Amino acid sequence: MTGEDREIVVATTNPGKLAEISKLLDEFAVQIRSLAEFFPVEEAVEDKDTFADNARKKAQHYSSLLGRWVLADDSGLEVEALGGQPGVYSARFSQIETVDRKQQDRANNEKLMKLLEGVPAEKRGGRFCCHLCLASPTEVLLEVEGHVDGVITEAPAGELGFGYDPYFYVPTRGKTAAQMDYQEKNSVSHRGRALRKLLEKLPEILGNGS
Repeated sequence: MTGEDREIVVATTNPGKLAEISKLLDEFAVQIRSLAEFFPVEEAVEDKDTFADNARKKAQHYSSLLGRWVLADDSGLEVEALGGQPGVYSARFSQIETVDRKQQDRANNEKLMKLLEGVPAEKRGGRFCCHLCLASPTEVLLEVEGHVDGVITEAPAGELGFGYDPYFYVPTRGKTAAQMDYQEKNSVSHRGRALRKLLEKLPEILGNGS
């Protein structure tokens, strides 16, 4: 994959996630495309028990179907007081059936708040986790992961970001993830940390081709 042929499909239809990834890949001569551009396409079933396994499954599934390099991630929130929940079920924690992402986010956060009702601040620790997998139609090219620790607040703060961001307070920044702009969030976020690891290794991968 060289020159104008450099193209990576990001295996998401989530505009917030796509924007975060695209901004960090701007420095490379790579065309970033969204999975939404290829609909209809058979959806990958995320039925694995770990972020790593789900990311790998998605990347291999879509790269095989599309005949292109695919970057897939599986990420989510792990809360100590909930034994690591919602974990790999973060995106569908509420189990409601909807294609409206804002409605899904609200339902997920409502369930989280209900489960944490009465839990004191010192026991509301959690972390965001992200595993990234880059695959070609023939092989897994690269896998990396990133984490960020925080505290789950009792009330939302901030209007940026998506998902659980309004309730995820980052002590080192003194604000929630939803109060950070793209640049600040990417400097500390789980996805930003995973992507920086990917960026360190991507030039060699691009040079080798596939």
